[in-house]
Amino acid sequence: MEPELVALLEPSKEPGAEILVLTGAGISAESGIPTFRGKEGYWVIGSKNYMPEEMATLAMFELHPEQVWRWYLMRFGVCRSAEPNLAHRALVALENALCDRFTLVTQNIDGLHRRAGSSGARTHCIHGDAAYVRCATECGVGILPLPAIHVDAGQKDLTSEQRRQLSCPHCGGWLRPHVLWFDECYDEENYHAESALRAAQTASLLIVIGTSGATSLPMRIGVLCQQLGAAIIDINPEPNPFSAIAQRAKRGHAVRCSACKALPGIVEYLTGRGV
Repeated sequence: MEPELVALLEPSKEPGAEILVLTGAGISAESGIPTFRGKEGYWVIGSKNYMPEEMATLAMFELHPEQVWRWYLMRFGVCRSAEPNLAHRALVALENALCDRFTLVTQNIDGLHRRAGSSGARTHCIHGDAAYVRCATECGVGILPLPAIHVDAGQKDLTSEQRRQLSCPHCGGWLRPHVLWFDECYDEENYHAESALRAAQTASLLIVIGTSGATSLPMRIGVLCQQLGAAIIDINPEPNPFSAIAQRAKRGHAVRCSACKALPGIVEYLTGRGV
């Protein structure tokens, strides 16, 4: 590894040093999951094309719940078919070595961290998890597993059985994806926002992987870590706001390569073990 990176990592090997990892879409791109913010994210309702920022909203769900569910079910199918990659497994190895000195905050809803073996106790899914649903009317049924529903690409409407599976077993209303929509706010109950910020307040090292900080909470985490003097490492092939934060930090470094290439060496250095 680069000497500058080694110098940043060395203090985090000391007992008591806490490490916070923040991940975004870049870590899952290496598993074949697209971000759906480009042309592949279009969805047609009637004669109009809608972008993901329009589809992934409570307002759209209230107008067109079946269409929103069809859009999500198609995308959740991509998540189910993907497999965790070397970077996901490296973070599991880091958690196993550090235990309560480790926290993972992820913007990804694909569940690949969970499937790789990251623990629920130390993983905060601040945008939710595609594997779960909850009642759209918040009737109190809690968080439930997503029913096993397959939607064909040419299917225009949900079947009566699919609609039944997506109905709340408690009140009979619509279930909704357990994800944060663009017109909703972060909270602690569903998205662990306060827990993520508490982890930032005590972190000795922040490792940011594959995110451009397009949403507010990840940027708050980055700025807070910088202000409190944590070392900051940004792993991303492209320049982004977090690499700028790392460069402004007293101790920071931008690693210009993919997570699968960079992370195993970092984890091996921190733990003394291979991935």
